[in-house]
Amino acid sequence: MTTSGTPRYDASRAGAASLVALQLVLLAALILEPYGGWWPRNPAVLIVTGVLVLAGLIIASGGLLSLGSSLTASPIPKDHAALVIRGPFGVVRNPIYSGLMIAGAGLVVLGASWWHLATWIALIVLFAVKARWEERMLAARHPEFAAYAQRVGRFIPGIGRWPEPGPGEQK
Repeated sequence: MTTSGTPRYDASRAGAASLVALQLVLLAALILEPYGGWWPRNPAVLIVTGVLVLAGLIIASGGLLSLGSSLTASPIPKDHAALVIRGPFGVVRNPIYSGLMIAGAGLVVLGASWWHLATWIALIVLFAVKARWEERMLAARHPEFAAYAQRVGRFIPGIGRWPEPGPGEQK
């Protein structure tokens, strides 16, 4: 319990809801921010944008579908949810976030502004914070998570893996 008598669990839920709301605001801002004019919107820019957005949405959708009944926007995993480590989750631990980052890069190319770039960087920071929170909770609920995190990168294959335990440390 906190000093106000409110369970920490409720505070965690409020923090999680705040992260989800901020995520939605940042994604909407990437889409709605006005064109900045760093470069003209020519066919090459539209092709690069299209490829990045489509690739990102395919990756994110694969992650969404792979989670099945374990899917939640909150960084707090559902009670009794299985640990998903196959499909896109066998390539990176956070394919939904990875896909949204890639799609966001496409929107930065299209938007061509400092605002788009700053919003995209804020989104990446938010996903990093949210992923670390999720991973702490998953590690607490699923003893096999640590071994999985040692094999699979966080957002990019092979990058952001957890370190192997040293001599005398628990596996």
